[in-house]
Amino acid sequence: MSTIIAISGKGGVGKTTLAGLIVTRLIAHQKKPVLAMDADPNSCLDAALGVTATSTVGGVREEAREIAGKGMASGISKQELLELKIEESLVEAADFDLIAMGRPEGPGCYCYANNVLKSVLNRLASQYPYVVLDNEAGLENLSRRIVQKVNLFIMVTDPSESGLRTVERLYALAKEMQIEFDHAVIIVNRIRGNRLPARAEQLKNELGIDLVLGIPDNEALAIVAEEGRSLFSLPEENEVIGQLDSLLRTFLQ
Repeated sequence: MSTIIAISGKGGVGKTTLAGLIVTRLIAHQKKPVLAMDADPNSCLDAALGVTATSTVGGVREEAREIAGKGMASGISKQELLELKIEESLVEAADFDLIAMGRPEGPGCYCYANNVLKSVLNRLASQYPYVVLDNEAGLENLSRRIVQKVNLFIMVTDPSESGLRTVERLYALAKEMQIEFDHAVIIVNRIRGNRLPARAEQLKNELGIDLVLGIPDNEALAIVAEEGRSLFSLPEENEVIGQLDSLLRTFLQ
């Protein structure tokens, strides 16, 4: 059974970078292969990991619908066709594969594609010891039950009061949606002076969060992003890598 790590939070707080780093650290510790699932239509997890997703679930949904509408899929159902296309959209790398949700390229909603993706992901997940799910801002993908259970639920925020309020709402929504998770962690990204905001510690106690982790601004990580390099190029001795290694050791043993 796969271990599923889900990362959520509001936009612009570093979710995708942290998701990508977690993928790299799982691989570094021989917890592979990893399925990286980019469920944020506005993110770029593929670029962060040094690969290119040329096809997305949103795109193949439209392609499959067009093929079925033209009667070009004789002998195969629309669902079977969409499942096949989704599996073909996997980006395969040495130690991880990546699947990107993207966004719909035509009229309609994600509902049908989400249902198919859920069944495909459940089947795919059995082939991977670890799945890292980079959610869109909020809990949209989790609330739609793309995954049924999360082992490690990571909520990312910046140190601002509005960011911490968003985390509080995310946690409440997760409970309301009856999303199951073994452990919940808050990561406060880009803190200054290595000081966590007092409100973060209050949330830990009020909500029963397992851990609050503060990650300071990191120059080497910023340079990697500015130069468009893969997160695999971040040196092993980087402070953020040490913090994430400790986090994974704590909750994934």
